[in-house]
Amino acid sequence: MKTENKDSMKQRKRNIKLLISYDGGNYHGFQRQNNSLAVQNILEKKLEILFGDTIEMAASGRTDAGVHAYGQVVNFFTDGTIPIDRVVRAANSLLPNDIVVKAADEVDFDFSARHSAISKIYIYRIQQGEILDPFLRNYTWYIRSGLNLVAIQQALAYVVGEHDFSAFQAAGSVPMLPVRTIYEATCEQKGSIIEFSFFGNGFLYHMVRNLVGTLVNVGTGKTTPTRFKEIMDGKDRKKAGATAPAQGLYLKQVNY
Repeated sequence: MKTENKDSMKQRKRNIKLLISYDGGNYHGFQRQNNSLAVQNILEKKLEILFGDTIEMAASGRTDAGVHAYGQVVNFFTDGTIPIDRVVRAANSLLPNDIVVKAADEVDFDFSARHSAISKIYIYRIQQGEILDPFLRNYTWYIRSGLNLVAIQQALAYVVGEHDFSAFQAAGSVPMLPVRTIYEATCEQKGSIIEFSFFGNGFLYHMVRNLVGTLVNVGTGKTTPTRFKEIMDGKDRKKAGATAPAQGLYLKQVNY
């Protein structure tokens, strides 16, 4: 367990920002765990070897078990002297193949991967067809029946803007202000894959997966687009759809 406090960490000489990509299938989420293996456990352990001191990182967000990331962002303070242009290659030589450092930068001390973020993009992928593609089973939600994309897109129009998303917040999650702004919400067919994209200033716990679960009900005709809006306006999680499986979700991009 990490013991150094944040103030002592900030007394170090450098603040390092990393762009991380990972396959979340083998991990119990991003956040460090004491009794389970998480992405942060691996990153901190390997980076401690590279930088020669204790690493305690902050992340832009805590992805759940099984969730993937193209563009997770982390930062940490260090006295390590490795040149920044050597960090990517050196880190990747230590990390397992399902966690990759894509970029490294030395940033100002007031930069925080979590608190400096102004917006994020998440995508969610559904595989459709008569037969499951086994090579996509860990990276999509397989739904055999066809979905009505026109109806889904009609419902998605209600998501755009500033709203109270209490209906799509995980039941029993830590209380927080449920109002978020979604700048863009889309759904596109790409071959056998239906891809949702949500671009917003922030997301509640399980918000994207709960949105997708409810939108799938719209796509199957179980829920109308108008009823979807009523569910959102009603702010009752019990009225919304089931939580979509974790393996279809990806943190695509974090903007600062």
